[in-house]
Amino acid sequence: MPCISNPDRTPETIARQQSTIERLRASLADGTVQAAIGPTGAIAFRGRSAEDLREVSDLCAYRALATANSPELRRAIMRAEALSGRKLSAHAIHAGTHSHDGGKTWGTHG
Repeated sequence: MPCISNPDRTPETIARQQSTIERLRASLADGTVQAAIGPTGAIAFRGRSAEDLREVSDLCAYRALATANSPELRRAIMRAEALSGRKLSAHAIHAGTHSHDGGKTWGTHG
């Protein structure tokens, strides 16, 4: 699961990753993908395809959408916080806490 901050990306990789992030934004908007907040306040997205996860990790996709101030992401986070009873944690995001399975398990290593 590569991150969009990798400086060695080719133009083709950048285009694929941008397309993947746009699909996530649209999926959040139509509700086919939902945000999940973990026990430490980390974020994952439930419902993403395995192919999309190979292009961009949940954590990197979150960072890209947050940087773009995506209203779809903001709505998804508010809903996930309400459902989980937990707030999204900047500390968990910064620490790299993530899930590879839509929020069933969480960790900080690859």
